[in-house]
This record gives sequence, C-alpha cells and structure tokens, in this order.
Amino acid sequence: MPNSVERYSPAVTWQAQVRAHQRRAGDPLKRPLKIYTLDSGTARIDAATTTVDVPWEPLGPGPSGALLLVDPSDGEALTEGVDLDNPRLLIGAGLDPSVSDRRFHQQMVYAVCSRVYAQFENALGRLIPWGFDAADQQGRLRLRPHARDCGQNATYQKDLKQISFGYFQGPAAGTGRIAPNGDVFTCLSHDIIVHEFTHALLDGLRSRFIVPTGGDVLGFHEGFADLIAVFQHMLYGSVVEAQLRRVDGDLDQSTLLANIAEQFGDAVQGRALRSAVSHQAARYRPEMEAHEMGGVLLSAVFAAFLAVYKRRTAPLVGLAYRTPSGRLPPELITMLAGKVADIAEHFLGLCIRAIDYCPPVDLHLGEYLRALVTADRELVPDDPWNYRDALISAFATRGIYPPNVPQLSEDALAWKSPNRFIEPASELHFARLRFAGDPSLPADAMESVRQAEALWEFASRPHVADEFGLAPPDSTTDPCCVESIRTSRRVGPDGQVLFDLVAEITQRRRVSDAATGVTSKFFGGCTVILGPQGEIRYIISKNVNNKDRLARQLDYQRSQSQYWSASDGQYSLRGYSHQLAHHR
Repeated sequence: MPNSVERYSPAVTWQAQVRAHQRRAGDPLKRPLKIYTLDSGTARIDAATTTVDVPWEPLGPGPSGALLLVDPSDGEALTEGVDLDNPRLLIGAGLDPSVSDRRFHQQMVYAVCSRVYAQFENALGRLIPWGFDAADQQGRLRLRPHARDCGQNATYQKDLKQISFGYFQGPAAGTGRIAPNGDVFTCLSHDIIVHEFTHALLDGLRSRFIVPTGGDVLGFHEGFADLIAVFQHMLYGSVVEAQLRRVDGDLDQSTLLANIAEQFGDAVQGRALRSAVSHQAARYRPEMEAHEMGGVLLSAVFAAFLAVYKRRTAPLVGLAYRTPSGRLPPELITMLAGKVADIAEHFLGLCIRAIDYCPPVDLHLGEYLRALVTADRELVPDDPWNYRDALISAFATRGIYPPNVPQLSEDALAWKSPNRFIEPASELHFARLRFAGDPSLPADAMESVRQAEALWEFASRPHVADEFGLAPPDSTTDPCCVESIRTSRRVGPDGQVLFDLVAEITQRRRVSDAATGVTSKFFGGCTVILGPQGEIRYIISKNVNNKDRLARQLDYQRSQSQYWSASDGQYSLRGYSHQLAHHR
C-alpha cells in the first residue's frame, strides 16, 4: 500500500496558506486606486488613466497585503515602498499616475494584480492558491516592479516565488511618446502586468500546465494570459467609449482595444506585441511557436466576442438615427460601451471558469473549447445569445478541432457524465467537509489532507479507477496521486448558487524513448467534478497508457532538444525563459 506522500501532492496543503483579509465591521468594501488603463504612452483623449476599486485590506509599505507583497527594491538598490494606508493617499485614491515616481509603479502593480485576482476569485468562487510553497512569504506572491536584471522582459519565476518586471532604455531616436533613450518600464503596461500575473494564477490552478508536454500547453499559457489582458480593456468604460467614438461603434476596427502591450511592443519591435483582431485568421498547427499558437487561441475567442457583440447590438444600431455628419449619436455610443462591458465580463468569467473543466495534464486547445462549452452550459443552459455557437464557429475557422469528437455540435463537445453509475464519494459529501466558515475559503491543511486521502481511497477502487481512466499500478506505472481538491461556487443568471468540488488526479508512468535511449516520466490522470452530495458529475480523463499521446510528447521533446535535458528520468527545460515578445 503506498504511503501518504504518494497519495497526494504537497500542493494539496498549499491552498491552506492563502488567506485573504476577512472584512470586519466598519471596514470599507473597496479601495480606490489610480492606474494607467493601457500604458503610460496612451493619449489623454483615449482615457489614459482611471480609478479602479480593489478589495479593501489593511496594507503595509510596499504595498504588502494578505496575498501580494510588492518588493520596492531594485537589485541591491533600496527604494521606498509606498504606504497606501497613509491618510493623504487614502483620501486621494492613491498617487497620481506618473512615469517618474517609482512609488506609483508599485501602486500600479498592486492595483492591477489585486483586481485580476478578485476577478478569478469571483469567477471560480474560491481563493486561488499559488503554484508553490509560499509558507516563507506568509502565503504571498512577491511582485518586483523594478527588476533591472530582466531588461526587456517580465517573467513569472516559479522557483523564486515572484514576478519580475524589467525596464530598459528605448530607441535612441525615440518612438511614439518614448523620448530618445527614455526608460521603458514593463510595470507600467497594464497588459504586461495582467499577462504575467495570469501565468502565476494559472500555475496555481493547473500546476502541470507549466510543463510543456506539447506545443499546445505552452501555446495555451500564452493565449490565455493574453485573453485575460484584452478583456480588461473592455471593462474600462471610458476607454471603450473613446474608441467607439473613433470607429463609429465598429468595435473590430479599434486596434487600441485589441492590441497587447502597444507601447512596449513599439519600443522593442516597432508594433504591438500581439493583436486579438486578425482579418486573415491564422490556422492552428501543432508545431507552432508558443506565442503564435497563443495568438490563434486569442483571435478565436475574441472573434466569438465580436460576433456576440454585433448580434446583441444590431437592433440598436439598425434603429438608430444618424447625426448630420452621418455618425451614430453620442448617447448610443455610451449604450454600446455598456454592452461591450457586459459581454466582456461574461467572456472573462467564462474563460476563467473553463479552467475547472480542463484535464490536469497535456491540454489540447480543442479541449479548452470543450471546457468553455461545458462551463457555459452549466451556468447559462439556454444560451439566448448563442455564445457557445460563436465559440465553436471561431475555433473551427482556425482549425482547432478537439481530439476524438465526431461532430462540432454543442452536445458532442460538452463533457459527459460517467458512462455508468458510480456510487457517491460519501466522505466528500458537503455535510462531511469542514469549511473555514465559508465554502469559498480554503480548508486548513489537516482537512485538505483528509479530503485528498478520501478521494484517493475512492479513486483506487478498481471499478472507479477504470471509469476515471486510471491504469492499474505495475512495475512502470505508479498509483494515482491527488494533486488538488477545491470547492467551486457558481452564481447563475437567476441568482441560484451552485457548489461543486473540483479535483485533479495524476498518474505517472516511466517510459523509454527508443530513439534516444532516455527513460522519462509520462503523466496521465483526470479532472473530477463532484456535486455537493459526493456524486460524480464529470470525468475529464487523460489515460497514462495512451500510445498516441505518448508518441506526440516524445516527438515534441526531440524537436525541442535544444531546450530539453533529462535528469533522474524527468525531462525539464533548460536555457528557455518566457519572453514577452517572440523575435522571428
């Protein structure tokens, strides 16, 4: 019988480290803070700045809170950390946006990350753990706004438990609003902050997505991070309204809203890093570079967003009168901006919720489509505006086809319930779970281990393991291992609150590559969605004995041999770091 260490991952207890501030009587609900809406080079007529509300919590200098620790140092240089609890800053919604004031840089990073974290928390109905043991940082992620060593890059560094934002001198001749040889700070780009922070959140939700078993895994990481960044643009009403006035309500003509990190990209490659709008949609190819593949995912979801926007606003635009200049009236532009925000908020929440319906390892972009369809059906069964049909069409146009799905219909794409009856996992009935007062709060370490042990015992029953797609342990295949078990809370349009348990189970197999003679580790497993009574609602499986998937992974590792090395039977990346821009 395997011991407890083999039954569950250490990550099971990491979620207990994450504790957000619990509001007390008299505490404010929100903290207003000023930020750049896109980057420091955005013109005032494009609504360059705004004030956002982030969840209230008492802050130390840095700022440092319950979830995030902003490190004000720059290498060996010590700088002052901003104190956002200073009464003068409290009354003024923080510091005014400034390129030269490094204290504002710290405020910008904290505000944007706090806002995005709250969006993930609201979409999933729980606190998001980090993908590393953060006990030595009091359960916090470190944010470095000024990382001279990163230069023209910003990166999530899992091993260092931090995100670092580089800065550098712009072109000698200057470009746009960057003066000749002027400093370019990645921490002042709203898109870059969101992109890197999303990498950290995704690592906490699906830790094995950071292991590139194939091109789709890296491509998904990049595309998903860009998606979260682009949909932020659509939530700033003043920015959207300013752009819609320029393009007379034709949203797909607004490049500023669709572009990623325009000022940074202009400084390093003469154009925005990436764009969500593609008039000639690139088609998916398994061998694509990560940023290119991520761009395909980004354009697919954004195309679906545009299709829904046009569908929902067509009656308004069709009935509208035109001004003497032939343009839409200002009042209608304001209404259209409100529609953009509503639709973007739905897509943003959907993209985040779909992570719970993804397999635990080796994600294919087509499987993310299946996760999107399933997550949306769970929340909005009737789909009156055909969000799901728009997603299916956009993915198909770009050649993203889910494996082993015979038809691209909603029913065929949605994940299925178990093929046969499986008795409920009685030890995981919500009546048996010990919550920390609220099901959205992580259980303590002891309760997390108890739940993981109970799931392991349940999944190890032969008939359950077979239905879960787990292979019997033998000389080359290890017993299954519970990677995580977490609550999910969804609020439907009718206000009904639904709770589930979302669990990841993985399984490891040792395989030998005949072409290289290297023995490596190959992972399978399943995501299991359990209802409040312990009933099995969905099983999303990746069998560890799948020969086709193994062959694809070995081919991919050989093709990326300049980055891959094998140690202790485990492939790992070497000499590769996430770059904001892909230079061809």
